[in-house]
Amino acid sequence: MPSAPTRLAAAIAHARTQGRAAVVPFVVLGDPDLDTSDGLLRAMVEGGADALELGLAFSDPPADGPVIQAAATRALRAGVRVDDAFAMLRRHAERSEVPVSLLVYWNLVLQRGVERFYGECAAAGVDAVLVADLPLEEATSALEAAGRHGVSAVLLVTPLTSEARLRAVAAAASGYLYVAARVGVTGERAGVEAGLAAELARIRAVTALPLLCGFGIAGPTEVRAVVAAGADGAIVGSAVARHIEAHLGDPAATVEAVRSFVGALRAASGRSA
Repeated sequence: MPSAPTRLAAAIAHARTQGRAAVVPFVVLGDPDLDTSDGLLRAMVEGGADALELGLAFSDPPADGPVIQAAATRALRAGVRVDDAFAMLRRHAERSEVPVSLLVYWNLVLQRGVERFYGECAAAGVDAVLVADLPLEEATSALEAAGRHGVSAVLLVTPLTSEARLRAVAAAASGYLYVAARVGVTGERAGVEAGLAAELARIRAVTALPLLCGFGIAGPTEVRAVVAAGADGAIVGSAVARHIEAHLGDPAATVEAVRSFVGALRAASGRSA
């Protein structure tokens, strides 16, 4: 298996050679239960995902809107814990080469122990980690542990990120930069910010890292918009969670709905789609 950063970079580059952006759906591991969630990982791969962004359920996720909060609550109520999530990640790694980026909150890392957490990520085949609520000034231990274990350290930038801070973040990050397509928390919104193309150009002037856009990407229309703006990939979370929410109690329908939705995202990811 290629090293984690190489595999993630290769997936994004492969999409580029096909004339499209990478499609990266997001789900909370264990939503709505362990068995269905495992089926959803398979379904997203089958639907054409280039990479997966996966969340660890957390009781108070400050970067997430109500849809992802509800997904995390469902997973926690189903009894899913971090050990279960890592077991699911290991199963995914055994059957698929599709890379995984993990979105977590710092308290979960601290509870596990920073060194242990990144070691477990590497052992479970995780390619990258974004700690959504960890500011760069306090990220030294996470960045160093990620580097020791060969895990990319993804960092987040927004339209409010100053030029000086953007340069510092870009210098510290690896794997890709997560670019917030809108200011605020995660959630579906129609359209993307009118200035996204200019924002991506501003960021690209200071880094060679791939730029993946998330926050507010509701479906194929928004995927086309971020592709047209010049993004290297689109991360779609709340809209996927809506499909899960709409089919609670029917695992087969849940899995099929997500597979179909990811396929629609993939179809919209072409540079001329």
